[in-house]
Amino acid sequence: MIARRPRRGRREGLRGSAGQAQSRSVDSLGFVSSASGIEIDVTPERLAAWLEQDPELQLIDVREPYERDAGHIAGSRHIELTKLSIEASTLDPDLPVVFYCRVGGRSTMAAQALRASGVQAYSLDGGLVRWADEQRPLAPDGGYVAEH
Repeated sequence: MIARRPRRGRREGLRGSAGQAQSRSVDSLGFVSSASGIEIDVTPERLAAWLEQDPELQLIDVREPYERDAGHIAGSRHIELTKLSIEASTLDPDLPVVFYCRVGGRSTMAAQALRASGVQAYSLDGGLVRWADEQRPLAPDGGYVAEH
């Protein structure tokens, strides 16, 4: 999918299942910024550090139950994307929340939806695939990233 910026005419690809890349950069804190300047993605490195520093960080897995059962990030909570609108009131709006899914598409939708409600929400850049590719642990022992 290609989006055209109205004033500059610059083309930006949005990361999606077609594998198109977006013009993005990673700042020193591990947040991923798009050309629009909106920081919504968090690198796995930043998320791991954040989880160590802030035990109150809300980490939400928005995948399907069978995906969660195969492997997930320890300490995360499971709310399927299709149930997020029902469960959103159970999240603490005063605490940041990081969503993750397999590759980042569903978690970005979740983060955008909550940001529209004023919540400090983020998405794990590259999803659980990138997390696992960087040799970060999955629960339970022997956990793996299921196909979607």
